[in-house]
Amino acid sequence: MGKIHWVAAALSLLFAASAHAQSYPTQPVKLIVPWPPGGGVDTSARIISQPLSERLGQSIVIDNRGGAGGNIGTELAARARPDGYTLLMGSVSPNAINVHLYPRLGFDPVKDLTPIVFVTTVPNILVVPGNAQANTALELIAHAKSNPGRVNYGSGGVGSSQHLATAMLIASTGINIVHVPYKGTSPAEIDLMAGHVSMLLDTTACLPFVAASRMKALAVASKARNPALPNVPTFDELGISGVYSSSWYGIMAPAGVPPEVVDRINTEVNAILKTPEMRKRLADFGGEVGGGSPADFAKFLASETARYADIVKASGAKVE
Repeated sequence: MGKIHWVAAALSLLFAASAHAQSYPTQPVKLIVPWPPGGGVDTSARIISQPLSERLGQSIVIDNRGGAGGNIGTELAARARPDGYTLLMGSVSPNAINVHLYPRLGFDPVKDLTPIVFVTTVPNILVVPGNAQANTALELIAHAKSNPGRVNYGSGGVGSSQHLATAMLIASTGINIVHVPYKGTSPAEIDLMAGHVSMLLDTTACLPFVAASRMKALAVASKARNPALPNVPTFDELGISGVYSSSWYGIMAPAGVPPEVVDRINTEVNAILKTPEMRKRLADFGGEVGGGSPADFAKFLASETARYADIVKASGAKVE
C-alpha cells in the first residue's frame, strides 16, 4: 500500500472511531445495580444517572439485580455484550472483597470488567433504632459487654462492608454480638428500624432515616467526621481504634468495551462531578467526590482488593 493510501486508511479509522464516540449512545443504556433498591449502591447510581442521561442524550435504565453479595448482578454485567449499552455500578463487595470470600465467583473482577470512572466513597456509620436506649456508641458497647451473645447486628450480607466494619469493631472492643446477614442494605435497614436487629454499620443511605429520627447515628468509621453528620464522632474520638470502613461506587463495563465509549462516559462523569449541583448532592449523601481516569480507578480497585485480603482473613468470614 502506498504512503498516501496508508495515511488515508489511518485517517478513515480515526474518523470512524471519532464518529462512533460522538454517536454513542443511540439507544437507552442499562446500568446494573447488583443490590436491591434503596441501599447505597442504588442511591449513588440514581444520583449520577440523571445528569449522565442528560449529557448522553439517552435514558439510563437502572436494573436492580441483587443477591449473593452483589455477585449475581456483577456476573450479569460481566457477561453482557461489550457495546457500552450495559454498564455496572461497581462497589466494594463484588469488586474487591468477594474474591477473598467466595470459592467461585462466576466472573473475574479484573479480567471480565473494565473500570471507567470512580464516582464516590462514603463511610460506614454505626446506627441503632430510633427508640434504642443507647444514645452513644460507648453506651451501646457497654450494653453488649454486659449481655454477651444477646445483642445482634445486621449487614448487607456475609463479607459486605457492614459485616467487615463490624468485625473491626468486635476486634477492637472484644464485644460478643451475633451477625444477621441480609440480601442487601435496604432489608437490613428495614429490620433495624423495626427493632429486629440492634445495630448496623450502615452506608450513608441511612441519613434520611437518621434525619427522620427512625435511626440514631452513634459513630462514623472514618478518620475524620463526616460533613453530613458533623455532631457524630469518629470511633477514634471515642478511643476505639482500627475501625475504618467505607463503601465506594464507580461505573464499570464488560471487558472489551470500545475505548471511545470508555472515554466518553469518563469525560461526562468527570464533568458532572465538577458541578456545584453534584458536589452538593454527594455532600448531602455523605459522599466524597470521586473522578479521575480509568487508570486511576483501576489502581484504586487493585489497592482495595489487596487491602481486603487481610481484613477478610482476620474476620474469619466465609461463604461456602
